[in-house]
Amino acid sequence: MSIRSMSIKSRMKSLIRSFFRRPQLEWQLDEELRSYVEMLIDEKLAAGASYAKARHEALVEVGGVTQVKQAVREGRPGMGLETLMHDVRFALRQLVKSPGHAVVVVLALSMGIGAASAIFSVIDAVLLRPLPFDHQERLVFPYMKSRHGGSTPSSVPTYLEERAQLKTFDALAGYSTLDRINLEAPEGAVSLPAVKTTDNFFNVFGVTPLLGRGFLPGEDIPGKDFVAVLSYEVWRAQFGGRKDVVGQSVRLDGNPYTIVGVMPVGFRYPLYRRDAIYTPLHTPASWRTARGFHWMRTVGRMKEGVTLARAQADISQVMANLGRAYPEQEEGHTAQLIPLAEEVNGFGADQNKRMEGPIRTLALAVMALLGIACVNVAGLLLARGVKREREMALRAAVGANRRRLIGQLLNESLVLAGAGLAGGLLLSWGLLKAMNVFLVEAMARGADVQLNWKVVAMAVGAALLTSVAASLAPALRLSGTDPNGALRAGAAGAGTGKGQHRLRSGFVVTQVALSLVLLMVSGLLLKHLQGLLKTDLGFDAKHTMATQIALSRGRYEGRDPLPTFYQPLLERVSRLAGVKAVGLIDMIPVAEWGSGYEIHITGQAPYPKNAAMGAETRLVSQGYFDAMGIRLDRGRLLTPSLDRPANASSKMVVNEAFRRKFFADGGDPVGAHIDDADKLEGKSEIVGVATDIRQDLQSPTMPEMDWLIDAIQPKDRFDQLRNMFLIVRFDGDARALAAMLGETIRGVDASVPFRVAVTMDEVVSEQLTMERMEGWLFGIFAGFALLLAVIGLYGLVSHEVELRTREIGIRMALGSTRGLVMRQVLRRVMVLLIGGTVVGWGLALGMTKVLASVVSMEAGRDFGLMAGLTAGMLVVGLLTSLGPASGAASIEPMRALRTE
Repeated sequence: MSIRSMSIKSRMKSLIRSFFRRPQLEWQLDEELRSYVEMLIDEKLAAGASYAKARHEALVEVGGVTQVKQAVREGRPGMGLETLMHDVRFALRQLVKSPGHAVVVVLALSMGIGAASAIFSVIDAVLLRPLPFDHQERLVFPYMKSRHGGSTPSSVPTYLEERAQLKTFDALAGYSTLDRINLEAPEGAVSLPAVKTTDNFFNVFGVTPLLGRGFLPGEDIPGKDFVAVLSYEVWRAQFGGRKDVVGQSVRLDGNPYTIVGVMPVGFRYPLYRRDAIYTPLHTPASWRTARGFHWMRTVGRMKEGVTLARAQADISQVMANLGRAYPEQEEGHTAQLIPLAEEVNGFGADQNKRMEGPIRTLALAVMALLGIACVNVAGLLLARGVKREREMALRAAVGANRRRLIGQLLNESLVLAGAGLAGGLLLSWGLLKAMNVFLVEAMARGADVQLNWKVVAMAVGAALLTSVAASLAPALRLSGTDPNGALRAGAAGAGTGKGQHRLRSGFVVTQVALSLVLLMVSGLLLKHLQGLLKTDLGFDAKHTMATQIALSRGRYEGRDPLPTFYQPLLERVSRLAGVKAVGLIDMIPVAEWGSGYEIHITGQAPYPKNAAMGAETRLVSQGYFDAMGIRLDRGRLLTPSLDRPANASSKMVVNEAFRRKFFADGGDPVGAHIDDADKLEGKSEIVGVATDIRQDLQSPTMPEMDWLIDAIQPKDRFDQLRNMFLIVRFDGDARALAAMLGETIRGVDASVPFRVAVTMDEVVSEQLTMERMEGWLFGIFAGFALLLAVIGLYGLVSHEVELRTREIGIRMALGSTRGLVMRQVLRRVMVLLIGGTVVGWGLALGMTKVLASVVSMEAGRDFGLMAGLTAGMLVVGLLTSLGPASGAASIEPMRALRTE
């Protein structure tokens, strides 16, 4: 056995003896010290000293029995742990004596730690956690841009040429999430998200299926494409997690599909597509050949060892080649490769989807709240420490060194940290539960946000850091107390130094400043959200209802869905109680943009090459305009009897935004034609101009062209009308109408799944999920911050009144009035509040760019709101101080003068 192992073994034995044989060790120590002192006394007696003198000299030589015992104890193994346990027990007794102080400190820590843990859970899921794919560093998302710089997906011919020409990719797959798919189950049809892909889709991600396989080469060719891969969630929910599901036949969209695989838990792409079924792309023949029809997204896997820069150069060369080969459709189109980890988290090139800024701003808000909590706790501990100056002085007088005093105070803070940690984790769990709907809807990986060991570890670290940081200043100050001065000064002189006065004031100013910043951001977010909710949509959202309809391919392909489903449905719905008007549209306003393209008005001069002259397209039924409350401005609306397909032209209605853009000179759009109508054969004629409705809440109304669904050739109707939205304008109870709509749809065709009907008010609310979550969180943080600031201010004023009780008594004995005393206290509070608001305004204006990812802040435009919030905080601060100020004014002079 080595000397090192023997040393460890002996130390472990000594440690065990220290814990389990403590009374015996103390007895042995007493005996050894007593024997040593007696030996010294005998030596001095032998030298001729008297017994009293000999004993005195012996004790002086030993240096104090108590001090020697303590030195011996500190040298024992495990003494640090024993000291910690002693300090914890003492701290618990202290907290029991002052429960109010303990509750406030723990509450402050819980608020800061709880908010930090909740936001770190989001950061962990969105930023830190790896994607559920193999070699994610090689996965890229090609962000395709048109010649005008706008986002545009690929067309099928473009994708096929990219796939053939790229040299730096192992695989480039195409996919679409535009459709849903109907799974026919024994309990009825279920509408599920569909991800329709090329045959090499699963090769990109390198993830082995849990059961079965992915798609084989060629399985996206028509006739071979009736195979399906289930997501783990669909496999568990719809098939009971049966392992024999591979090879089974199921009916999807009315056609028999063979299940060939099940993906493992956690795999999904796009990440926001939960509960999905993966099938090969079923594309109409016209889509497969239309180079100008951009609808397919792509995702790629670079070859091993290829850098992003090299792959970017490769795809840029391919796009340049396509531009030269097909100048009319492809010239000027570019592709920017974005690492997939950035794209799925919303950090890609599409500014409308970016989450990076809001998450980082929320993290800064949490840091501010944690800072407020830290300062608040420090102030409370500092105030508490003033009352313990005599206690610390006595401990120092009997031999406790500064290190021991600091250790005791920091150990006491660990008790508070433990309680704050427990409260913080509980608060964090509650916040995440409340945020769950927001997170799932707003973020691609929102469903993955949860408390886990990393979050708990962060919370432990935050609790320790916050409590230590908060207690360090009070501990250093108390441990440095001069015993003689403190014992002579008594309670009257405790905590009255200028340094302590400035430190406590600085704490309050800091809390007020940070709280004001959070209040301003919260107020501006609420103002912005209210502005979006009050946006003029062009229709009555409260009394307009929508539900999506997805027809099964196997049941309706080759049939005309207008006479067989839609017209009977519209007739039945129009007869329901409370229904005022009913119609159909292929893409619902506010929630979905149309499939716009570049146009040119016949007879107008050629448009500048780089000008964005596109317009949104919609397919609507005759009753749609009435259902949405759209008014005719000039010309006429679409009518089936007049606007059925003709050999030369088709008719359309445009909106006011179209007129403003393409007829800015004041010309009349009615009767004009467009040259390049991709949607229908021949030139399209504008027959009417209607009022605007918003396609997107965040952008101005876009030019729009509406065609009548009756004008589509019967052979093409299924492909173009398979997915439609039923729009109903109603009076009365929305829930009752939603139930009747479900029964009506099932009455027309039981194989068509009914998705819950929602009012357009609810659609608008869903589109603002991220904004609502930001406002909700900042509102909570601002509330926490204001509460902490109020607690800190109240504690400071109460503490100063307590310290100055004797001084106030003297002033009142010399003739000062109660009103004057109260004004002096409130004047002091007002100085601190004004100082905090000045610092807060400086921080808010200085962080304008940082906060821009969440909300824009302009002092001129938002001055009224910011000034109102500032005034509100000043009023709250003054009201908070009225109690302590009133108490100061009520001090009895004689009682104060007798107070030590």
